[in-house]
Amino acid sequence: MPELPEVETTVRGLARFLEGAQITRVVLNRPDLRRPFPPELVQVMTGAQVTGLSRRAKYGLIHLDRAHTMIFHLGMSGRWRIDPEDPDRHDHLVIETAHNRFALCDPRRFGSVDLVSSDTLDEWPPFVRLGPEPLGPGFSAAHLKAALAGKTQPIKLCLLDQAIVAGLGNIYVCEALWRARIHPRKAAGKVTRAQLERLVPAIREVLEASIRDGGSTLRDYAAPDGELGYFATRFDVYGRTGESCRRDDGGKIRRIAQGGRSTWYCARCQR
Repeated sequence: MPELPEVETTVRGLARFLEGAQITRVVLNRPDLRRPFPPELVQVMTGAQVTGLSRRAKYGLIHLDRAHTMIFHLGMSGRWRIDPEDPDRHDHLVIETAHNRFALCDPRRFGSVDLVSSDTLDEWPPFVRLGPEPLGPGFSAAHLKAALAGKTQPIKLCLLDQAIVAGLGNIYVCEALWRARIHPRKAAGKVTRAQLERLVPAIREVLEASIRDGGSTLRDYAAPDGELGYFATRFDVYGRTGESCRRDDGGKIRRIAQGGRSTWYCARCQR
């Protein structure tokens, strides 16, 4: 599933061509993705000017001059394609401007598209439930200390809770916990303030590094221009079962299951 860096890379890639442009045509090639397309989507977007693009958690936002914002989620396999040479049967939404064509390709159809009044974005139910952005000023060790107080659930699972911190996914939580030397099974309420002081910058560093690398391409993901993200070549623990810890401490990378997902860590240096 595309995580925060992949969505941020997607938004930045789209903005290069779409920001400030007028939408001349919108085509729906099927009635739905994970849920139906908004019935007014084509009418509202056709002829509208794109005033900007942004991201909230794992959602991309396309802001229009008609007081509406189109919100997209890439689901498990979605990605945008700019000026694709050949049509794809999974191009379910196509947006055209005078100079470019943008196709939302989603083979597994776990993604979604919504249309929300721009002045009520903060009140949109999925956004109301979100915690602070990990790259924003509201994310801090103090916030985590308060949010995790008394929790017996493992820290790994708590960091995947979007109400605690928005946008984190399995890959980057595994990587950040390794950088902060925190065991993924440790009860969240027992993670010390000193460990949280290491964890916050570790989360920011791994996300920013991945954004610089264009995200992580594992199976389906690619940036809108077709470029593959290469942060996967820099993973310290994710997917490295049995390999040596990069700290050269004699530890081996182990894999366990948590909450139905795989977790990778080094038992030697993560406590």
